[in-house]
Amino acid sequence: MDSLAAAPGTGPATNPLPILRKPRAAARFEDLPADRTVVMGILNVTPDSFSDGGKHPTADTAIAHGLRMFYAGADIIDVGGESTRPGAESVNPEEEQRRVLPVIQALVKAGALVSVDTIHTSTAAAAIDAGAAIINDVSGLTIEPGMAELIAASKVKYILTHRRGDAETMDSLAEYGNVVDEVVEELKGVRGKLYAAGVAPEQIIVDPGLGFSKNEAQNWELLKHVGKLDALGHPILVGASRKRFLGSLLAVAGKAAAPEERDHATAAITAISAARGIWGVRVHDVGPSLDAVKVAARVRH
Repeated sequence: MDSLAAAPGTGPATNPLPILRKPRAAARFEDLPADRTVVMGILNVTPDSFSDGGKHPTADTAIAHGLRMFYAGADIIDVGGESTRPGAESVNPEEEQRRVLPVIQALVKAGALVSVDTIHTSTAAAAIDAGAAIINDVSGLTIEPGMAELIAASKVKYILTHRRGDAETMDSLAEYGNVVDEVVEELKGVRGKLYAAGVAPEQIIVDPGLGFSKNEAQNWELLKHVGKLDALGHPILVGASRKRFLGSLLAVAGKAAAPEERDHATAAITAISAARGIWGVRVHDVGPSLDAVKVAARVRH
């Protein structure tokens, strides 16, 4: 399909053919809503992501899904080309870029604000050249050489996520005395590397890394006390969408709920996060979370 076409069934018409739209001016981070929590839509261009791996196997299908989220009201589209689920195999940056760059370019051209979900410095650089305004890096304590310098030079926003180890080892590293305090301190440590490279405080967004090197109890503890990350002085992003600890909570007869059955619980976390004034949430199903943040904003203001 054309990279600027709305997905069938979206927009003001319901014609089964794509609806061509004119290119829009590039979206700016500064234009994000300031009166409510921001909703980031997840777009995985991967064969093996835990929830939607293989659902968007080509650039065209990924672009179509990204446009659906954009026209449904997503404030940011987060494009990823490598699964970060526990146990996932690594993807080389060349393949990752082959997957994500055409998608980023098309969504930016359509007027979306785009972030790229990558741990690789070379992919981050290529994504910035393609128009991405945010680097969503889940590498945690193992930030790649050159990443901090790239962020400093490019002036883009950077999501600093807490994680120990990598996708293959992180589950074995979920040992904490006090998970909230240790997450805050370890985020400070990585932030120090960013500052030393010249990254400005206003470029940083922090993510507690739910599901990354944390067990179920630790995830709930972090959610309960996520406000303690305010001490870092940066906007906070919560990414709980469809994660394993929600599947366990919703288990029936000992069987965890499937990822697609966790969207109502995800929307509940969105509502709670928004009521607490959290800057942003990262979700698979945009509509319910967008409704939730609007309700929370109305109650708060």
